[in-house]
Formats: sequence, C-alpha cells, structure tokens
Amino acid sequence: MAEDRVTERTVGQLVAQASQEVSQIVRAELALAKAEIASSAKNGAAAGGLFGAAGYLAFLASILLTIALAFGLVALGVPAWLAFLLVAVLFLVLAGGLALVGRSRIGRIGPPKRAIESTRLTIAAVKPGHGGEAEPSSEPSSEPSARPSAR
Repeated sequence: MAEDRVTERTVGQLVAQASQEVSQIVRAELALAKAEIASSAKNGAAAGGLFGAAGYLAFLASILLTIALAFGLVALGVPAWLAFLLVAVLFLVLAGGLALVGRSRIGRIGPPKRAIESTRLTIAAVKPGHGGEAEPSSEPSSEPSARPSAR
C-alpha cells in the first residue's frame, strides 16, 4: 500500500506538471520561430547588401565609365552631347538590372512556416484535452483585446 501512495499523484501535481509541459512547448515554439526569423533576416540582409552594391557600383561606373565611353563615342564621330546621353542611359539600364536581382532575393523572405505549422498542430493537440471548447469567461469585456480601440 505504501507503494500505491508514492505513485499516486494529486490533481494539483498533475495540473502543475501540465502547466510546466505547456510552458516547455511554448518556449520550444518560440525558439523555432526565432530560428526561422533569423534565417529570413539573413536573407533580407543579403538582399539589402545587393541593393547597396548595385547603388555603389552604379555610382562608380557612372563616374569612370561615363567619361571613358562618352569620349570613345566622340572619337567615333558621335556628337559629345549624344555620346554622354547614350552612356548615361546604358548605366541606368545596368542599375535597373541589379535592382531586379535584389528584388528577387526579397521575394524569398517568408514567414516562419515550420513554427506556424508546429504551433497549429500543438493547439489542435491541446484543444481535445480541454474538451474541445474554450472556457467561458465571467467577464469577457474586461480583456483589453476585447475592447474596440478608441483611436
């Protein structure tokens, strides 16, 4: 009989254990979301770096190559004003291409899909344990999120 008392647990102990396990699940879900967001942030930083590189290279090229190409066109017999205009248009097209590459990298950034799916599955697993229904609140209007914003 002494062994039966040792293995029996009170309702309070079971509730405390369940609370601890739910806390551990929530912490694990947050850690997963942080890891996925960090990955997306790295991709976003790479996209920002590409935009920066595109701008910097467009600036340097417009200074150095504009003069060289324009004078090259002038040497071929193109009027100076037209030569400089053609070179400027060429560099704008190149800068636009680099910006499009950066934009495609931004398209790869997305929400933390695994964390969202895992959280959805966790919620679905927990709901049947509570009878599938949320407990009715005695004061539903006392929650700040239930009140409409006064702004």
